Amino acid sequence: MGDGLSAVRQALALQPDVLFFDIRMPGQSGLEAAVELADAWPADGPSSRPFPALVFVTAYDQYAVQAFEAQAVDYLLKPVQAARLQKTVQKLQLALASKAPAAIDLEATMAQLRHLLVAPGVAAPAAATAPATPAVGAPLTLIQASSGSQIHMVPVADVLYFEAADKYVRVLTAAREYLIRTPLKDLIGQLDTQVFWQIHRSTLVRASSITTVTRDEAGKLHLELAGRPEKLPVSRLYAHLFKAM
Repeated sequence: MGDGLSAVRQALALQPDVLFFDIRMPGQSGLEAAVELADAWPADGPSSRPFPALVFVTAYDQYAVQAFEAQAVDYLLKPVQAARLQKTVQKLQLALASKAPAAIDLEATMAQLRHLLVAPGVAAPAAATAPATPAVGAPLTLIQASSGSQIHMVPVADVLYFEAADKYVRVLTAAREYLIRTPLKDLIGQLDTQVFWQIHRSTLVRASSITTVTRDEAGKLHLELAGRPEKLPVSRLYAHLFKAM
């Protein structure tokens, strides 16, 4: 499997006990693929199996190593050394022999993945030589967005949610939809995270506009926003935001 999307499809079909994910893969990074897999993994039902043990393969970077070790996630450094690979295999064999994977907590895995997504050096290990520096300055207040052949100045205060769609990001207000080319991952760093919550890898919502959160028969969460008719899916990765207080 040469890309992240294929890896997720095959893993869902085969439900293996162990998965090795290269951090750098076409289409999706290994970390993004692991997140998508965890979100889609069948947690209930007679045909479902425990979530697989994950091993990430990464280029050497001290911050990536620290992140993996802090989250107790096994990893292999490139170029992979035979002795280190043997150690990893022995660790996995012990886990399988003791039936430890059966006790793997999907929620705990999600917590590990959440931390790794924001850890310096993990998403792009070869490029990172120091911890990421937070964006400096006040949060974005105005967006230049297109609608048809026109450019509109959209106040961020009017936006209810952002949704990634192909090469664009949809900007939704109560009355209209606009398009921007700024990637969602770049947009996140320009917004107030107390105001906009990420509920899915492709969706940011205005927290104060959330009216209801419902769980369907499959256990999936969906939320509704004041001023919008659609229901938005909540990834397992962010379901912890909506636990009863």
